[in-house]
Amino acid sequence: MIDNLEYNTERPKLIIPEYGRHIQKMVDYCISLEDKDERNKTAKSIIAVMGNLNPHLRDVPDFQHKLWDQLFIISDFKLEVDSPYPIPSQEELSERPGPLTYPQNHPKYRFYGNNIKKMIDVACSWEDGDMKDGLVLTIANHMKKSFLNWNKDTVEDDVIFGHLYELSNGKINMKNSDEDLTTSTELLKTKKRYQGSNGKKGKKTRGRKRH
Repeated sequence: MIDNLEYNTERPKLIIPEYGRHIQKMVDYCISLEDKDERNKTAKSIIAVMGNLNPHLRDVPDFQHKLWDQLFIISDFKLEVDSPYPIPSQEELSERPGPLTYPQNHPKYRFYGNNIKKMIDVACSWEDGDMKDGLVLTIANHMKKSFLNWNKDTVEDDVIFGHLYELSNGKINMKNSDEDLTTSTELLKTKKRYQGSNGKKGKKTRGRKRH
């Protein structure tokens, strides 16, 4: 009995290990079938089993397309069956992806981040009204919070209003506004609430003695 034991190191390498060796053996069996109709029938059965292994992906668009592509990949592109989707090639799989495009803008106030600038641009495109005023006030408070993350001391509202005016190219002017932003004390208090005793982010816990 010991002589019949198999070790993974002695078995053929799994092309997609996530599906396990049983799926690999099913695909190998499908490749060995000489009758094309039988191969097509077996391939559809394998696709059904692969789908059952990933029930959380059934509602994902093009899920079936992905399964068929993986079926051909598992077969090392040796499987000859009728696929409802274009059959991928090994060259496409090994093709080197193109370089990712990264934003090359260098904002003057980097501590605000690019998302703040996008939010300001959106606010500028809105019509005047309560919704725009609420969005602008939210942006200003977030800018103040970001500023305090960088400065960690305090900042006057007029400074934030000036930066907001500058980043909006003069389209948002709160310099003479009667609105008061959240105080620096409150913003710093909120930040400390989510820090542990060692200064790292996370839920604050009480110190306990361990024996």
